[in-house]
Amino acid sequence: MITVFGSLNVDLVTAVERLPGAGETVIGPAYALHPGGKGANQALAARRAGAEVALIGAVGRDAFAEIALSLLAADGVDLAGVARVDAPTGAAFIAVDAAGANQIVVAAGANALASAQALSAMALGKRDVLLLQREVPEAECIAAARLVRKAGGRVILNLAPAGVPAAELLDNLDILIVNEHEAAVLAGALGWGELVPDALAQRVDAERGVACIVTLGADGVVGWHGGVRRRLEAPEVEVVDTVAAGDSFVGAFAAALDAGYGFSSALQRGLAAGSLACTVVGAQPSVPRRAEIEALAGHAFL
Repeated sequence: MITVFGSLNVDLVTAVERLPGAGETVIGPAYALHPGGKGANQALAARRAGAEVALIGAVGRDAFAEIALSLLAADGVDLAGVARVDAPTGAAFIAVDAAGANQIVVAAGANALASAQALSAMALGKRDVLLLQREVPEAECIAAARLVRKAGGRVILNLAPAGVPAAELLDNLDILIVNEHEAAVLAGALGWGELVPDALAQRVDAERGVACIVTLGADGVVGWHGGVRRRLEAPEVEVVDTVAAGDSFVGAFAAALDAGYGFSSALQRGLAAGSLACTVVGAQPSVPRRAEIEALAGHAFL
């Protein structure tokens, strides 16, 4: 069982020829409205990859809440732990350029009121996996992590958006997942200077006892676990939009671990899912399903 404690948003996405610079306005022809939020995206990704998933978070009492929950409900994510609060449902404003790169501004809204209290009513155990990100209050993430670790379960943190995690949060992790920018922020926060991602992952694994994965975009992924290095190249795909690629990786990786796959096989499935997400526009609409993931993983890593 995977429990995701995280954010739910509505994404407003517009295509632009190029991303704007500071103080600049760039005109897009139209926009699309999609369900999103890192917590919701990763919950959906884990569910579509085959796991049983519960999501804990918060939405408002507005029309956007139904949009934010729509695909999660359709795919069978357990939403009993999603609270309705007196704040607007979170929103993300996303510009995507002609090369598929994106620029994102997130308004927290109801996510700022998300509480880990629902976890205390769950029958947690050694088979449980908790998946965290950084779009809900960190104190609540720490509370959730402590509950799951006390029950003997595993805790995964995706350090996104980039930021400096509290020491107590790092102390309650089993696996840390970062991209290259997040890796640089983390290295600075730990006083480790300008480490390359591979060296950072190795040091987190060796010194903190936390397995560390760095996603490298088109260059694939590197992970260190128990002193062993894994390095995988990304499958070649036609990139149209990188939104939710990281979330698809994280959700599918967690689902593979939950299904009993080893660290390397879970990396393969995460990388396949992240690559597939790049071939479809949007956040949750781009999240791939298990059959697609298995087909690409089987083909790409023979």
